Amino acid sequence: MAMKTHPLVARARSAYSLLIRIGSSLKCPFLLIVRLYWGWSFFQTGKGKLSDLSQPTEFFASLHIPFPAFNAVLVGTTECVGGLLLLVGLASRLISLPLIVLLSVAYLTADNEALHSIFSDPDKFLSATPFQFLFAVLLVLIFGPGAISIDHLLQKKFGAAASESTAPAASS
Repeated sequence: MAMKTHPLVARARSAYSLLIRIGSSLKCPFLLIVRLYWGWSFFQTGKGKLSDLSQPTEFFASLHIPFPAFNAVLVGTTECVGGLLLLVGLASRLISLPLIVLLSVAYLTADNEALHSIFSDPDKFLSATPFQFLFAVLLVLIFGPGAISIDHLLQKKFGAAASESTAPAASS
């Protein structure tokens, strides 16, 4: 015999289901906003470095980063190209990897004190410049670029064929 559900429990389940549907429907716009805002920020930061290489080169030299001029160009280019790719949602997860490396190096060199304060003074760690950039890139790496992206369009067009070709053949 089936147990009758209490009306309050049924309403709570219904409300929770509604909350899940609303939250899920916000995933795409949220990821789009993250990509647009931080992609543009990366692009602007990289463009700034590339437009006057003397400043980042001097800064990198002051941090004892090897080959400061080369690394200034590398970082500026990675930020510019990575920002543009995030903006349009193309190779989003792939470009997240070099951006994560870049931001990790920024924490280790330019914001080392903030990095070492992660547990003793979390506010210092969270307010360091690389944190928000790193957090945004991690969101894209983990959750993907969302449905409003070139990656999603390519997945829709070529994803089914790619997954079929890599699936094991069914035995007859």
